[in-house]
Amino acid sequence: MAGDEEKEVKTVSETTTTSEATEEETEDSSKVTGEEEDTGAQIAPIVKLEEVAVSTGEENENVLIDMRAKLYRFDKEGTQWKERGVGQVKLLEHKSTKKVRLLMRQNRTLKICANHMVTASTQLQEHAGSDKSWVWHAQDYSDGELKEELFCMRFGNFESAQKFKDVYESAQEKVSGTTEEKDEETDSAADLMGKLSVESKSDDAAVPEKADVTKDSS
Repeated sequence: MAGDEEKEVKTVSETTTTSEATEEETEDSSKVTGEEEDTGAQIAPIVKLEEVAVSTGEENENVLIDMRAKLYRFDKEGTQWKERGVGQVKLLEHKSTKKVRLLMRQNRTLKICANHMVTASTQLQEHAGSDKSWVWHAQDYSDGELKEELFCMRFGNFESAQKFKDVYESAQEKVSGTTEEKDEETDSAADLMGKLSVESKSDDAAVPEKADVTKDSS
């Protein structure tokens, strides 16, 4: 019996010693790990990114209106309306030429889904009696090539739709006025060229007479 008790005591003492040693090793390893983490070493980035200026093509234009809307395009082959995207539609006026264009980009992707000039011949019409939607034809360039498109744009409410139409028609008046001024300038230039042409012909007609007089006198 005494031998068994001695064995149990010995086993307990060995277990205690082993656990204490394990705890010491754990503490030592944690200290070592902590020292490695606190070295303060700085790792330089592999790739250095620099800021790049991105051109949107709108730098030389003034924003006449900027609104949220949903755009549809009429598919002639399928004879149905197809959604082109939801995003911001803008009317942009060029600072020097005063030309106005409609530009719309999709949300998130910023992909262009409408891009055409505002002309006096384009008329906004209600779509199926809706007071929140407008339908119109345009020579669009959003896909990289000029194509005749039938668009339908829907706004969130009547007020937004009406505001867009007012600004659009105001832009049409500006474009129409600029076109008329250019036509008048072209007509004036044509008249001036016509007068110069007539005077030039008159001078040419007088030259042979002087030449004949010179010849006779010789």
